[in-house]
Amino acid sequence: QVQLVESGGGLVQPGGSLKLSCVISGFTDDYYSIAWFRQAPMKGREGVSCISIADDDATYYEDSVKTRFIVSRDNTRRTVYLQMNNLKPEDPAVYYCAAGPGYGSVCPTMSKPGFFSWGQGTQVTVSS
Repeated sequence: QVQLVESGGGLVQPGGSLKLSCVISGFTDDYYSIAWFRQAPMKGREGVSCISIADDDATYYEDSVKTRFIVSRDNTRRTVYLQMNNLKPEDPAVYYCAAGPGYGSVCPTMSKPGFFSWGQGTQVTVSS
């Protein structure tokens, strides 16, 4: 029922920026969280960032992106963004947005089983 549609991926040089969007439909309230995950070739899917719409838009970041990426939402609370700055060679991956409950430790831990809806993924390529 909940649907996530991602956009904004593409090719960028090291040090460049991209902004990903995740459009959310199917929620009937604001008690949810949206996380961004990424999966590089031959690696597991890891949490990158999370915003808890239910918890006053509290945000969380994986350590390697904390000073470079920003997660935010628009005023409708139905679109979430991931602004990625100073992209590095270790950042290329398929990026996914995922929806989970707005309570508990889902956002702080960004554990995959805590999220019940996933987008299709958008490719981010960093190349010189």
